[in-house]
Amino acid sequence: MISLSIDDYDLKVPSVVTVGTFDGIHLGHQKLIKKVSQISKAENLKSIILSFYPHPKIILNNNPEISLINTLDEKKEILKKFDIDFFVLKKFTKDFSRLSPLEFVQDILINKLNVKHIVIGYDHHFGRNRDASVLELKRFSNILDFKVTEVSALIKDDISVSSTKIRDYIRNGDFISANKYLGYDFILTGSVGKGLGRGKILGFPTANITLDTNKIKPGNGVYFVYSMIDNTIIYGMMNIGLNPTFKDKRPSIEIHFFNFKEDLYNLEVSICIIEKIRDEIKFTNADQLAAQLEIDQKKCFELISIVKKTT
Repeated sequence: MISLSIDDYDLKVPSVVTVGTFDGIHLGHQKLIKKVSQISKAENLKSIILSFYPHPKIILNNNPEISLINTLDEKKEILKKFDIDFFVLKKFTKDFSRLSPLEFVQDILINKLNVKHIVIGYDHHFGRNRDASVLELKRFSNILDFKVTEVSALIKDDISVSSTKIRDYIRNGDFISANKYLGYDFILTGSVGKGLGRGKILGFPTANITLDTNKIKPGNGVYFVYSMIDNTIIYGMMNIGLNPTFKDKRPSIEIHFFNFKEDLYNLEVSICIIEKIRDEIKFTNADQLAAQLEIDQKKCFELISIVKKTT
């Protein structure tokens, strides 16, 4: 898969396109993407995912701090697993948002991407004020000579899979549910910086992670996690919160990797969350905290054994 700006896309070959923000690239999105891939092969078309950056809500709602399931880099990495030719990004601006539905279809989809087939979700809206739906798209298709395939919602365990529901699971620390509907383990990507060194004193040295501003933050607590470092899965436990035992005023994200001593300072790491172990607790002193960390680690070791048996 090739990722590029729409300004750099200059192929004139016919294409099949799906359009959206695709935050989370969850099972519902994956259903759309797989349909694009199927049509691409059946009709000999280039397969394209057209998305927007920054997220439209940042521009339209004047909200620079929204909670996204994926960063742009995470999204690109996840999409590499699918059989898609191009991931094309259109810069989202207020001027762009004012395009009428017909202008969007003609100027972007037809003139720029040479679309011959559009795959769209049942609830997708587009154009100025998001006024147009799949009904308008089908009407345009009769005039402008392209096909439209509408994809229904994906229902899993009687729940319609959506980014909104998954964000709620993440905020509540329910990663059993979040990961089930994502179709993969939720990812936190951030840069490793210097902490206060308390973990090392307690016998649990940590890597302190700083996230992208718009990345969703899981609820405070302790989590069982893993990371792929030098092509090796390294398990660990992660604390998110305010470290109430030490009365910190700023939230932090700290990961202790098991049986790992390499220096990760200034590197970017991706942390996959499997399960929440417990809520954050305020202890009377550091010794009580250290004792609880031993219990947390034991719980994680038990979960590692279960994971290895099922993979």
